[in-house]
Amino acid sequence: MLKFIKYHMSSIGGIEIYPLISFIVFFVFFLVVAIWVFMESKESIAKMSNLPLEDGARNSSNA
Repeated sequence: MLKFIKYHMSSIGGIEIYPLISFIVFFVFFLVVAIWVFMESKESIAKMSNLPLEDGARNSSNA
């Protein structure tokens, strides 16, 4: 099965750039999320962490 896929992938011209592009997109996304997490204020993190535990008017619709 792997030989079948490997053969067809190698027959596509310029296919070797796609793994590099995928890695760069993943790495940039990871860096942006990491920077956002470290720059977010502690109060905001505490507020977001308590959201699932709060009983509010928006969560009380039991239909």
